[in-house]
Amino acid sequence: MIGLDTCVLARLILNDDPMQSHIASEFVETLTPKKRGYVSIAAVLELAWVLQRRRSRPEIIRTMYRLLRSRALVVESAPVVYRALLMFASGNIGFADCLIDRSAHAQGCEYTVTFDRAAARTPGFLDIGRRGHPVSLH
Repeated sequence: MIGLDTCVLARLILNDDPMQSHIASEFVETLTPKKRGYVSIAAVLELAWVLQRRRSRPEIIRTMYRLLRSRALVVESAPVVYRALLMFASGNIGFADCLIDRSAHAQGCEYTVTFDRAAARTPGFLDIGRRGHPVSLH
């Protein structure tokens, strides 16, 4: 396996730098189910941040699904990324929040605490900034 950096994935998807996009495309074409590329969860998160500034929500969802379905790629924690993508597709919060919540859920957490009001309106999150939610770390 060969690890893929966010920059390579971004150039491939955005096609915004003629030289680097071409090199990224040629490299990815060499990947096969026997010689696969590895996409870390950090690269997935960074890629989502990059795409959220340049693509619509539906385009981001389609792009991430293509990554997850690729036979030439292994995406770290793919089931968690997939569930985060479902959450992202059905909500109004960013992909990073979705990934944080679904990662916590996969580890058995009851919920994810936040100060983010938009995230707090999403099942799985609890706004600890509101009155009535005492916080104890003991």
